[in-house]
Amino acid sequence: MEHANALARVDELKKKYPNPRSAVMPALYIAQEIFGHISDEAVTWVSDAMQMPAVQVREVASFYTMYYKKPVGKYHFQICRTVSCTICGMCKLTELLHKKFGVKPGEVSADGMWSYEEVECLGSCGTAPMVQINDIYFEKLDPRKLEEIITKIAQEKPELRYSTLTDQIGAGLAGYAKSEVI
Repeated sequence: MEHANALARVDELKKKYPNPRSAVMPALYIAQEIFGHISDEAVTWVSDAMQMPAVQVREVASFYTMYYKKPVGKYHFQICRTVSCTICGMCKLTELLHKKFGVKPGEVSADGMWSYEEVECLGSCGTAPMVQINDIYFEKLDPRKLEEIITKIAQEKPELRYSTLTDQIGAGLAGYAKSEVI
């Protein structure tokens, strides 16, 4: 999507808030969709679009794990590492991803397909352990279930992202609803 359309989308979002600067978080999502991650260029773009200092945009982006601070794989796994997920086996999931992808947390596989990181609470404590892959939650996981999900993704290469520009879910998402995979 070209930048002009993205700027129009940001302007549309700003109208929904009493203070237009409150739209900085959705604007960051749009920038991430355009630039792939929140780079210096993305921060400048949001800063200009929101008419606010770049330092304030960076403060918001650096606080939240849903904004990627560096490039990630086409399929980015965020593994919850807080108490519920840790007690229920998240370390085994991290080990599986390390072995399967051949990279450490925060790195991208050589083919650009896979990356993972450990993050703070994703708000699914009752269904621990869980992993968010791009924009989709997968809950009540164990290594076998996660391996099945990775295999299915590798074979079918579905779009597991929500577009902030079009308000649409990517093609192929329906077959990946957590209840159907797990």
